[in-house]
Amino acid sequence: MYEIIPKHKFLVGIDSDGCAFDTMELKHKECFIPPFIKHFGLQGVSKFARECAEFVNLYSKDRGCNRFHALIKQLALLGHRPEVKARGYDVKPPPGVVAWTERETKLGNPALETEVAKTGDADLKTALAWSKEVNVRVSDMVHHVPPFPLVRECLEAFAERADILVVSATPNEALHREWAEHGIDKHVAAICGQEIGSKKEVLGNAKKYAAGAVLMIGDAPGDYQAAVANKAWFFPINPGAEEASWKRLHEEGLARFLNGKFDEAYQKELLAEFDKRLPEKPSWPTA
Repeated sequence: MYEIIPKHKFLVGIDSDGCAFDTMELKHKECFIPPFIKHFGLQGVSKFARECAEFVNLYSKDRGCNRFHALIKQLALLGHRPEVKARGYDVKPPPGVVAWTERETKLGNPALETEVAKTGDADLKTALAWSKEVNVRVSDMVHHVPPFPLVRECLEAFAERADILVVSATPNEALHREWAEHGIDKHVAAICGQEIGSKKEVLGNAKKYAAGAVLMIGDAPGDYQAAVANKAWFFPINPGAEEASWKRLHEEGLARFLNGKFDEAYQKELLAEFDKRLPEKPSWPTA
């Protein structure tokens, strides 16, 4: 687990995919879903597999969760679709993967590789093959995607008075590459991806700062939950309105936080808009 040495009065955590960078749609539709269909034998129900994967990872309150948690959720959702059952498919989350996610917190390929070597579990082997192909596709595909407008300006302003951590469920390699490509890694104290720990664990560094001096910026409910668990404020980057959200942070939220005027009323106002963005349940019927 990464332990920060505070250099400033404030701590700011920031998510990456879908928050700092407009990469969520690109990564999931081009890099995650095709290998998902391939490795889990879903070719005959690919349309429905794609819809479930997109819903979980992009368009629901599970948006932004760890890839292995998402894998379990989308397979469970797919297995309850009448259309899938009608085609003779019996889809369930792999028990080996479910059990592994329940006992492991560093849910990334290194920990999974260790578990595969130790157990030889067939479910884990499939999940690892899928995850490795995802990483290869991301490395090959995701380039030249700049940060959202005003991300750079917000980072520069925060960096003058706050320690900044990238708090993400993305693999470290991709995070370092993407932040370095656009020259914004220089503003952060550390880049903490899935191999370092969960968002909740990484944001646990909040305990080293005074009450009200920690802010989490994110685009998903999991980012908010990590903030709540560590008694931090949360500024949402609303899915579908990212540019407007960064504009509001730059023009209003940033100063409120650094000047001690980010209060419960302001938090509730931000959350009211955020909560409307992502549904809990899909629009299609489930069996």
